[in-house]
Amino acid sequence: MPYSFWWPLLCGAATGLLLRLVFSGDSGQAYTPMLAAFVYLAPLVVGMVTVYVAERSHRRSWGYYAGSAAFANVLFVVGSLAILVEGLICAILILPLFTAIGAVGGLLMGLVCRFTNWPRGTLGCFAALPLLLGALGGDPGPRVHSVENVRRQVLVQAPASEVWQHLLDADRIAPGEVETAWMYRIGVPMPLAGVTEETADGLVRDVRMGKGIHFTQVASDWEPGRRVHWRYRFGPGSVPPGALDDHVRIGGDYFDLVGTTYRLTPRGQATVLEIEMQYRVSTDFDWYAEPLARWLIGDFSEVILDFYRVRSEAVAGTGPA
Repeated sequence: MPYSFWWPLLCGAATGLLLRLVFSGDSGQAYTPMLAAFVYLAPLVVGMVTVYVAERSHRRSWGYYAGSAAFANVLFVVGSLAILVEGLICAILILPLFTAIGAVGGLLMGLVCRFTNWPRGTLGCFAALPLLLGALGGDPGPRVHSVENVRRQVLVQAPASEVWQHLLDADRIAPGEVETAWMYRIGVPMPLAGVTEETADGLVRDVRMGKGIHFTQVASDWEPGRRVHWRYRFGPGSVPPGALDDHVRIGGDYFDLVGTTYRLTPRGQATVLEIEMQYRVSTDFDWYAEPLARWLIGDFSEVILDFYRVRSEAVAGTGPA
């Protein structure tokens, strides 16, 4: 039979898309795509199908097993974006894991094809496994996981009183002021403004972002010019449909920002500004998701500190206007 270069890759990617369509359940239901049965086994099956189809033409190399299986998973993720069953943020974050697991699947099928006489049976068993586990292992919903934190600090050449004002009121945020943060590069809408009002309940900050996202930060503890601890409050319409991937939605089953603390320490005419962000990651694969969250939140912390530094120094006359 004539097999083109693309035929095995397309068969593998198509298998992944079929599995993704099956795993379309909501949180707490069977067949949700955040189940370990899908995250670990779907890319493995994609890699195995790719190599199985390729081996039916002629013997391939070990490099082909790993490389083609990984590339088929790239096509699988791109295809899930094209048919609108996955969002850009999730696709970018999961791609390294899928390609790595896919390469393992390709090598495993290559091993089976070289040294056994039952590649078809092996493939059928592995393909049925995610379907079986997906039906039996309904996602339990929100999990109780530990709250992690990230700390960063920067020296601002401006008095603490000036820095404090910018912490409370950051209006008309231009894209160029924050766009270097990786979370915005991969699709999180950029902030537009964060304006604070003192109410009977204390300090309340109204935060607005692109795509209609809006929420409030409520100060549970603060000392003017010294520190403020914000807790996040999201309403039913805070995140419009489609503004964020459901699997990375703040306050969702799998991710949440618990609180943010700013501390200001005078250093002569300068100020040490420190940020501490508390967050929760609750998935079946925290070993992979938590380091990604830590990197993204740490990178964001550095960018937002620099944002406050530049604005404060511009007003104080110690930095560029």
